[in-house]
Order: sequence, then C-alpha cells, then structure tokens
Amino acid sequence: NSFVARTNTCGELRSAHVGQKVTLYGWVQYQRQGLFLVLRDFQGLTQVVIPQDEAHSHVKELLASAPLESVLRVTGTVSPRPLGQQNPKMPTGDIEVKAETAEILNSCKKLPFEIKDFIKKSEALRMQYRYLDLRSARLQASLRLRSRLVMRMREYLCNLHGFVDVETPTLFKRTPGGAKEFLVPSREAGKFYSLPQSPQQFKQLLMVGGLDRYFQVARCYRDEGSRPDRQPEFTQIDIEMSFVDQAGIQRLVEGLLQHSWPEERGSITTPFPSMTYEEALAEYGTDKPDTRFGMKIVDISDVFQGSNIHFVQNALSYPHGSIRAICIPQGARYLKNKDLESLKESAKSQFNQEIMEIIRRPDGSLKSLLTKFLGEKEKSELIQALNMQEDDVVLLAAGEHKQVCSALGALRLLSANLLEAAGLALRDPTAFHFLWVVDFPLFLPKAENPSELESAHHPFTAPHPSDASLLYSDPAKVRSQHYDLVLNGNEVGGGSIRIHSAQLQRFVLEKVLKEDSEVLSHLIEALELGAPPHGGIALGLDRLISLIVDAPSIRDVIAFPKSFRGRDLMGNAPDYVTPEELEPYHIQVSWPLEEKEAKKN
Repeated sequence: NSFVARTNTCGELRSAHVGQKVTLYGWVQYQRQGLFLVLRDFQGLTQVVIPQDEAHSHVKELLASAPLESVLRVTGTVSPRPLGQQNPKMPTGDIEVKAETAEILNSCKKLPFEIKDFIKKSEALRMQYRYLDLRSARLQASLRLRSRLVMRMREYLCNLHGFVDVETPTLFKRTPGGAKEFLVPSREAGKFYSLPQSPQQFKQLLMVGGLDRYFQVARCYRDEGSRPDRQPEFTQIDIEMSFVDQAGIQRLVEGLLQHSWPEERGSITTPFPSMTYEEALAEYGTDKPDTRFGMKIVDISDVFQGSNIHFVQNALSYPHGSIRAICIPQGARYLKNKDLESLKESAKSQFNQEIMEIIRRPDGSLKSLLTKFLGEKEKSELIQALNMQEDDVVLLAAGEHKQVCSALGALRLLSANLLEAAGLALRDPTAFHFLWVVDFPLFLPKAENPSELESAHHPFTAPHPSDASLLYSDPAKVRSQHYDLVLNGNEVGGGSIRIHSAQLQRFVLEKVLKEDSEVLSHLIEALELGAPPHGGIALGLDRLISLIVDAPSIRDVIAFPKSFRGRDLMGNAPDYVTPEELEPYHIQVSWPLEEKEAKKN
C-alpha cells in the first residue's frame, strides 16, 4: 500500500488485524438494509458494518444511501465477526470493519448492467461499457495472470538467456504474401505506410546487425475482416536467434513456457511430443491436432481392397485415393439419429465428402448399408482395425486423401462436442497437451489459381535441407523448416529457420512465387552483407492466455478488444473524418450512393 492513502486493500484483512484502525478505498458491491455493505477493490471484498448509534448518524446516512458501484473511502476498526456469521467462502470472512468515518468519492448513477460474473450480459453491451466489464473478477484475474506470465517470460529470456528487448517500428511498408495489412496514408501523394502483421523483417535485420538474440512483446496488425475469434490488433511474444537450428528454438520455447507457467494451472512436462504435418493430417485431419482424446483417423483401405463396392473402387482409383474412418466411442448410446445426420451433412457442405456410418450392435453384429457387400472376413478385419466395441459408431469416408482426412478431422471434433454435450467426459478441461508439428510444405497451390504457388508460412522460410535440390525441379514437393506449437488443438505459436542466402531468397521470390523482389530489396541487400544463419518463433499471447484461463474468447483476455466486426463499440471507432482532415494526405472518399443519401438526411 505504498504511495497511496489506504492502509490496506479489501482482500488482505484477517483475524490477525483485529483491533487495528484501517482506511479502505473501493466500490460498493452490495448493501443490506442499512446494516452493512461489502466494499470491493482489485484484491477482494471486505464487509463494512454501518454504525447505528446517534453519534455516527451522518456516517449511517451516507453509507446506507450510497448507490451500488459508488467509490468510497471508509475508516474504521477491524473486528471479529459475531459467532456463526463467519463466511468461509470469503478470504476476509472472519472479520468485518466497523465504520467510523466515510466519504463518497464518486457516486454512481444507474448501471447498464450489474458487475457480477454470474449475470449474463450481451457481448455488445460488454464492449460498449468495457471499463465496467473490467471490474468483473474473471477479467481482473485474467489480466493479472497475463501480466505475471509476461513478466516471467521477460525474466527467462532477458535475465537468464541474454535476449535483448528491442522495439521495432509500427509504420513500415507492404510485405508480399501473408495476411492483408492495414494502410496508413502519408503526406506524400499516393504513398502509404503499412502496419506490420509481424516484425518479421526487422527481427531478421537485427540478426544481420549482430544482436544475436532478440525478443519483443510485439503489437501486430492484420486486416482479416470478420473472422471469428480474431482481432485486427493482437500481441505476440516475438523471438529470433542467430546460429540456431529447429531443435534449439524448440528447447528454448519449452523452457520459456515451463518457467512462466502459472503454478495454479499445474506443471507442464517437457520435451513436448512432435509429429510431422503429414502424420497430423493422416491421423487427425488437421495441422493443429487436439491430442487430449483418441478417435484417430484410421486407414482401412486394405480391408476394402478386394471388394466390388463401386464408390470404394472409384475412390481407390484416385492417385492419392484412400478409405479412412473414425470410431466414435459409445456413439449409438449418446448420439441421436439427427446428430449423425448433421455430421454427414456437415461433411457434405464443407468438404463435398460423402460419409457412411457403421454401428456395432450389442450382439456384436454390424448395422450399415455397407454390410451386405462385406464378407465375414472383411467385417472382422474392420472391427479389429477400428477396435470397435458395442454401441460404437464408425464414420467412413472414401476419396482423395487430403479431402477425406480433412472431413474426418472436422467430424472428429464435432463428434467430441456432441458426446460431451450428451454427458460423456472426453477431454479433460484442466489438461494441457502441447505438441510440435513439423515438416510443413514450403509452398501450397493458390486457391484461386492452383497452377501457381504461394508460401505456406512466409517467403523467408528456409527449405528442409533434405529437399533443397527439389526447390529447382519440383518446388511443390519441398518441405520447410517451419514448425508450429499446438496446445489442445489450437495453434499458439509458429516459426521457422530463415533463408540467410540472398541468392536463395531472390530465387524463391522471383522464380517460385513470381513476386517483385524489389519490394524487399533492403532485406536481400542485408543478406548479401554478412547475414548469420538464424531462426525464430512468435507465440500468440492472446490465444495462449485464453487457453490457460479457459476463456470462451480471446476478447476475454484483452483489456480493450475489438468486436467481431473489428469495431471499438466503446469509442465508436473507426469513425468518419472531415474532407479538411484528409486533404494533407491527398485522399478523397468516394461514397456509395446509399451512404451519400443517408449523410444528406
């Protein structure tokens, strides 16, 4: 309580303080019939007894009439609560403060919502009155945990491992590839800054500059529109090192998370397991597998190899054709027919993938449209391959490998949600399963033009040493030195070993990606002037914290987040500016006709 007028916070008084005179500051959480009130601050709650004697009538009148959420100063004496009135649910539940003097520092008018965690508020209302929402115990706890975790990360990186905390510019220029960037006009006609989607180029240039180890709690910006649970501005723990390989970065990050991990969330075990991108896709249908539960995708192509089922043979005739399935434990018991239909419809609408179901009855027999085409040997092999038990449901897909796996991966997660909603415990909410996913492709076909390639990560990622020669003959087959860190099915970090050869960087940009390398001439020139081998990673701080505290959205671990549509509902941003304000930037707004009419009216 240094530097402030209070003697104690509202969360620290105990029986040992009985008899002491204290001064508390806080908000009125609750008031009961003019007898007592509960005062709240950032640390907790204290019950304050309102005096009933004539000598303190002015104090009684003031405290009994103070509206909820008014800010008070209360001075009084700590007393034990009467026998039988202790509250074991409150840390301060053994004592109360008998008020002697009080002052209302700021009276509160009628609130738009109650400041209680159990009161449901609309997301829009919470955003509009974010400063009130910040008073909730859950948001306070999340922001304080975030602060402690970042401090521990700084300690690990800077104090224990010699990293240098460097702030990089926010105003820069467009980077080829990747997410869309926000533009900032300049006073030079037609010229714009870009807000960086990450400090990628700067951290590489810091390695060229010989800093050896860089770290930053970096603000990043992406103009991704209305994507669910994304923010246009977000925070990364940004890291880069010279003379390092992939294993070195992974060991550093594992040590960083172990050192900074909140004690109240248990401990985490290192090293984290690792799997390749191809393994993740084949077994989980995604590059960010949730490994807290089973239901892995199983290749059952061999079981159907000799069958004469038309769609099966058609699927196996594809160059990368396969038949795969997932087994939903106790699916017949927990899932209704409408659930199974919704799963099949989801696969059809999202992935254009047909799904067949197979149910194992309590007598051990199989129920499916497929069974009449299968002999006893094939049925037995199917049961064995999928380890089917009574009441299990199998979802089977046949077709092109990646499409089949992606569809089954999505159904695996949807099935888990349905099972848990029906009462089957599948994923431990207190478990934290970290996983490294490695050996990503270096390039992917462009969605709008599959004959052209784009970077799977970013254009500065180095190719896998084993595939270096393929870069010039068959770049689509080249693996990268990119690695992702996954936690409970969510990507919480991504990084790579970088290209440190100017010649290779120019080749990737110009010949493979067909990009104008002139945009990156400063970086390419730097690589020609003694660039060390280097690599790094960025951890998504918002996502990581939201998973640690089990928040429903990353908005619940950011002090002032934007809405789903990227708006600040509290300050009403973005907002219009006048033509006079735009003039120095050589910009004129071309209004759509309906907006012109609306502005006239």
